[in-house]
Amino acid sequence: MGPAKTGRDIKDLGAQMPPGTIRSVIALIQRVSRAAVTVDARTTGEIGRGILALIGIERGDGAAQSARLLEKVLTYRIFEDEAGRMNLSLSDIGGGLLLVPQFTLAADTRKGTRPGFSTAETPDMARTMFGQFVADARTRHPAVACGEFGAHMHVSLVNDGPVTFWLRAAPASGAPDALE
Repeated sequence: MGPAKTGRDIKDLGAQMPPGTIRSVIALIQRVSRAAVTVDARTTGEIGRGILALIGIERGDGAAQSARLLEKVLTYRIFEDEAGRMNLSLSDIGGGLLLVPQFTLAADTRKGTRPGFSTAETPDMARTMFGQFVADARTRHPAVACGEFGAHMHVSLVNDGPVTFWLRAAPASGAPDALE
């Protein structure tokens, strides 16, 4: 038997996903008045009014899921219009987008009281995918800031509402493991 793994050891996150698992890129989005992320007392990103998006990447995710999730984050109507109804998107209001990588969103929490991370993408692949997600966001939206992949981050925010949504982008219809 090898040495015990610690909570900080993320080099070995992934065996195969359990059978029947739906793969998806995940975003936990929060409507904020302001938000910031710091690493070692250095601010790596901050925004005013907009969306703080915590991004989780599951094993087997790809560019198609990532593109669908970005589209959803930018166009999800969570900001109030003049009538007080949530009819406006981040793109509509031109607000800030703070993207923070968070592999714990991809945890398997179905059994027991300790999360499992076999469903999370490997760190190298997740780093690449998160970097591409940020690059794509910057080509589509004028105000994008981000956290630092793999770093211990401190995230501060003022949740406006509170308004928080869990978004997933599964494989395209007809693809293996697609949501019906």
